[in-house]
Amino acid sequence: MDKRISLDMPIGGTTTAARPRFKLKNILGRDWRIAYLFVLPMVLLMAGLIFWPFISAILMSMTTFNFNTGETVQVGLRNYQRLYTNSDYLLSLSNTINFTFWSLSIKFVTGMTIAMILHSKLPWRNLMSAIMLLPWIVPEIVTALAWKSIYDPLFGGLNPILQGAGIINKPLGWLSDSNLALGSVIAVNVWKGIPFFTLLLLAGLKAIDTELYESAEVDGANAVQRFRYITLPGMRYVILVVLLLSFISTFNQFGLIFLMTGGGPSGATRLYSILAYEKAIGSLQYGPGSAIALSVAPLMAFLIYLLSKYMRHDERAAGVQKKGLGIGKFFGGLFSFVLDVFFWPFDMLNRGIEVLGKALRKRMTGSTEKPVFKPQGRERMGIGIRILILLPIMAFVLFPFYWVLITSFKTTTQISQRQSIFWPNPPTLNQYQELLFGSPFLHWLGNSILIAALSTIISVAIAALAAYALTRLKFLGAGLLTTAILITYLLPGTLIFIPLYQTLSDLGLINSYGALLTTYPTFLVPFATWVLIGYFRSIPVELEEAAMIDGASRLYAFIRITLPLAAPALLSVALFAFTNAWNEFLFAFVFITSESLRTLPIGLQSMVVGDILPWGELMAASLLTAIPVAVLYMYAQRFLVGGLTVGAVKG
Repeated sequence: MDKRISLDMPIGGTTTAARPRFKLKNILGRDWRIAYLFVLPMVLLMAGLIFWPFISAILMSMTTFNFNTGETVQVGLRNYQRLYTNSDYLLSLSNTINFTFWSLSIKFVTGMTIAMILHSKLPWRNLMSAIMLLPWIVPEIVTALAWKSIYDPLFGGLNPILQGAGIINKPLGWLSDSNLALGSVIAVNVWKGIPFFTLLLLAGLKAIDTELYESAEVDGANAVQRFRYITLPGMRYVILVVLLLSFISTFNQFGLIFLMTGGGPSGATRLYSILAYEKAIGSLQYGPGSAIALSVAPLMAFLIYLLSKYMRHDERAAGVQKKGLGIGKFFGGLFSFVLDVFFWPFDMLNRGIEVLGKALRKRMTGSTEKPVFKPQGRERMGIGIRILILLPIMAFVLFPFYWVLITSFKTTTQISQRQSIFWPNPPTLNQYQELLFGSPFLHWLGNSILIAALSTIISVAIAALAAYALTRLKFLGAGLLTTAILITYLLPGTLIFIPLYQTLSDLGLINSYGALLTTYPTFLVPFATWVLIGYFRSIPVELEEAAMIDGASRLYAFIRITLPLAAPALLSVALFAFTNAWNEFLFAFVFITSESLRTLPIGLQSMVVGDILPWGELMAASLLTAIPVAVLYMYAQRFLVGGLTVGAVKG
């Protein structure tokens, strides 16, 4: 025994611990080799076409171009300093703030009203829900043209309705009057945004336990108090996310306003994004144009930071933890006080109605506690009131679709002479014949199909690889990349389209399919990745581990096991990617000038020449542009709900 021990021991009788062998995976992570290959396309996309253009925009904003010498001159922060004494910029900023505030306020109130009605007992509730979501799937160009036609002072449908109702006594120029134009485009933005608010707020309402309402009602809480102390607190997370997302989108609106008014009349609807385009692309003043676009970057950065924390359920960073950091107890208490003050008049009004109700019951039944109507009668009355509230909103939602349909079946003579305004008499297919055989519409259609399909394939492939790596593989930088993806998803395109234009010019891609195929993934991939991350997390990892134990590689497990199981989510993100690429206006408008390369949104916009608007052809084109997306949504509806629900909850 002693001999064996002595042979095992080193000379000198002391032991020396073996040095641990250095392994790169101890630093970079267990799966770093395949993980970095999976996320490489995403990283290249984000670095080359999002973050570098953003840095370029910052550098560019500190320059100006001298048209006399042809040189670019460094001016430091002078472009920013000039903004705050520039009347055009101050007016555009004021317009943007007013547009955003009123749009968000009306969309929130309307969306909450619709969501609460649809959440209650209501006949044909599913049909009404589907109707309320229609504006969501309509391309932006179709929305703009439809409402521009409705607002037309000579041939539109709004003035005859209001004159017939005695509200106005002469036709009004809704988009040509500087006092009416901003309010008119706000109404269109509200119409377009109603589905987003309704859908998410309705989901938030369904998540609240109904027993809370029942207990509060037993304790004597009225409808206003239940809404104030149960509904709003129970939906605070959903409301905050919805408002922040909508604020970022609305504040950076470009296409809808540009298509309807071009920023006019007299700058009445010129938002900061339109002014940035006019300076940079219209006047070739890239430095001042970039400064205008980036002047709102600090606000966007704060909102994106706050929203990213909430969307990742990071309560500590979002400032809602019990210790009260960040927003904390002070701001929470202040906000609660503001709500109490706001709801006090409504509470008093509700109490007054209850007192009148008791007096009425006593007079009719002899008792304040005995109801005037039977339970079935009260239920029918409640349903009737809810339908009466919903009907004008439904008319507001449906009228543009009706107007587009009937106008597309009118002859040019019927439209110009205002014959049978609200019905084609007789219906005709002349507009469709002229559109299909007398214009490049079919060529634009082919371009849109090609660009949307290829962009979708590229984006979903990149997103699937990155999402799988971030959910299944261990590697250094995964958390940072996840945060960067969310920030990229929230980054408005108006902040980077100017440096992207120069980057594409340097690469020789301007006015080519490559310009759109290169830039469209910048806004398609982040959303697709975020949804797929949530869905991949819902797939049991044991399925892949069992396959790899049997000898399958990680790539084989990803392709043959994970992707087939994620088919609903893949179809959902593919549908959203295709829809966004199909509807996209800003990048196509800026990067494409050749008629042969135009997509449908740009082609339809080019049909408007000065003050000449072929309304019949435009409405026919609008209808044909909206049909493909509507058909896709109808076909993929069952996959869409399942795929996005899991992705949204988990992600």
